[in-house]
Amino acid sequence: MRRSRLGRFGSRLQSRSWPRFVPRFVPRFLRCLWPDTLFGRLVMILAIGMFAGQVLTSTIWFDTHESRTLEVPARLFASRLADTARLIALAPDDAARRALAQQLGDPKYQIAWIAAKAPGVDATSTAGFRREPIVQRVIGDLIRGVLARRLGAPPEIRLLEANVHDDSGKRGGILNLFDSPMPTGDFHVQLKLHGTGWSGWLDVRANEGQADALTEPHSLALDYLVRIYLIRFTAVCVLAFIAVRFAVQPLRQLAKAAEALGRNIHRPPLPVTGPSEVRSAAQSFNAMQQQLADSIAQRTRFLTAVSHDLRSPLTRLRLRAEMLPDPVWRERLRGDLDEMEAMVTSTLDAVQGIEITETRHEIDLDSMLEGLAQDLREAGHAVSIAGRAGRPVPGYPRNLKRCLQNLLDNAVRYGERADVQITDTGRSVRIVISDRGPGIADAALRERVFEPYVRLASKEGTGLGLTISRSIAAAHGGTLTLENRAERGLDAVLSLPRED
Repeated sequence: MRRSRLGRFGSRLQSRSWPRFVPRFVPRFLRCLWPDTLFGRLVMILAIGMFAGQVLTSTIWFDTHESRTLEVPARLFASRLADTARLIALAPDDAARRALAQQLGDPKYQIAWIAAKAPGVDATSTAGFRREPIVQRVIGDLIRGVLARRLGAPPEIRLLEANVHDDSGKRGGILNLFDSPMPTGDFHVQLKLHGTGWSGWLDVRANEGQADALTEPHSLALDYLVRIYLIRFTAVCVLAFIAVRFAVQPLRQLAKAAEALGRNIHRPPLPVTGPSEVRSAAQSFNAMQQQLADSIAQRTRFLTAVSHDLRSPLTRLRLRAEMLPDPVWRERLRGDLDEMEAMVTSTLDAVQGIEITETRHEIDLDSMLEGLAQDLREAGHAVSIAGRAGRPVPGYPRNLKRCLQNLLDNAVRYGERADVQITDTGRSVRIVISDRGPGIADAALRERVFEPYVRLASKEGTGLGLTISRSIAAAHGGTLTLENRAERGLDAVLSLPRED
């Protein structure tokens, strides 16, 4: 059942049209923008999440801004309403109050006096009452405060309407906060007045503006978008970039350590620092490295013991072969014994040569190649060196020397001479060792000769030299390839980087 589910899941992944698997919550049109790295994904998730939270909480800002826009008109309206209430309260009867209300009113300040016992009138009706939790509460408390200070007692008042009104008559709305060049306030208030033997309601509808207070719509919108959204979004992205970079730094160190582990099993262990998860991962990695090192050391000890144990029977066989009366058989058996001993020795040398047991140093390639070339010249071989490495290369001297020794030996043994060309690009050093031999025309065979114990029919040896050389090149972070020369011979191309 698990295998079938995994198969269906894998087929679905292969049938997707986007190149990388992305979570289902990411919209389809954004999947092409989904980063492929953990660093990029965390930054995007944090930035989008915090920006979305900012957009959602902007509704509070709009309500607060609207209440602040209405603050000055509300204070002006409340002061005028207090003066009106004091004048009407001085009138002797309802008729006089009603006439005075008409005289005090104008098109933007409409006043109506409603007697408490007037037939068919309910001054406390809530019909058409607009419930705006924030704006209604703030403006209502502001008007009540002004009236209480001006009238000397807390008034009984009902705020039925309070919103923004622009010069063109457009009411309320979020966009009206930006496109109104002269925002004013619309108010509808019912204020209860009472005296000795009488009471009634003063119903007032007013449109109060902010005198000489001009709000530029474009500057307000630009100020809001730039200061609240653009700057904050930029700050969020910068903080997310720094925070995520700091958070994923241990993962990068772990990846580099894992890459270096393949080249040097005896590299220094990871420092056990940071959060608990990072410390746990570092401890597990160090334990794995130690287990691998112990396993390789045990394998080397085993092969060394086998090699040592095989030398005793080989020595006895060699002695017995010397006592054979037939010289032909004696010579044949001697050759087989020599080949067996060479294979045992080369196998042990291969294991010891591939394993990195020394510390990393700065290597002078020019001196190393010149010393190897001089040894071959003294043995009667032709070796030439052209070019120089500008500065030392980091690596493992003993292993790198063995790699170059194998390549030079192959060149002089199978190609009559060795011509070395050194090219330094600053970031890497390219060493080409050319010979004058027959070469290897088949590209597949040129790759197969790097496998253990693979030899050409006309070649001698155990078939481990190139295997060891390529392993050493990989341990230095470099590459080793063979290229057939156009005229004659073979090029062994060794590339060594300066920075891992």
